[in-house]
Amino acid sequence: MITVAFDQNREDPRPYIEKAKPTHPSLIDTEHRVADLYGIINVSTVVWIDKGKIVRPNAIEYGSDMFTQFHGLESAPHLAAVRAWVNDGTIENADAESIKSRMMAPTADEQLARAEFALAWHLSQAGNAEAAERHYVRAGELSPFDWTIRRGSMPIRGQNPMGPEFFELAQEWDAAGKPGYVSESAKRGL
Repeated sequence: MITVAFDQNREDPRPYIEKAKPTHPSLIDTEHRVADLYGIINVSTVVWIDKGKIVRPNAIEYGSDMFTQFHGLESAPHLAAVRAWVNDGTIENADAESIKSRMMAPTADEQLARAEFALAWHLSQAGNAEAAERHYVRAGELSPFDWTIRRGSMPIRGQNPMGPEFFELAQEWDAAGKPGYVSESAKRGL
């Protein structure tokens, strides 16, 4: 297991990582490369990779029920699936066709949103906040429910990622039917 935090600098997630005391590597991706490579749009996202192959594509899954009231997903089905994979190698729907059918290819707008976000991040690092802001806004317009873009840009832009802007985003997402990939457990009706 590896966990990856998408933060603007390495120190932001450190207190959370230290509090969790993980027994696995916890990485900090300030460039959002993992999000780009694996098409991650929601947090928390789980991707199962075994021997270099995706065996269970992007899904919203959780290791606890701490935020179940917010997202409506229970952790038990996912944790049971992880245990089955670890204990006896069982992975439901791990054939290539099933995996391919559940993977979300990015739309042209989502790809452009990633490019806008990357440009905005570059401009932010170069100290050009005004130009960066235009590109962060455009990225959010192109992919309005990509949490790695919308919420991920909040602290860079001086917004509280748990403040009013976050709750506005959450309300928009909820009103739109909580779009994005869903949990594997929800897909199976568990």
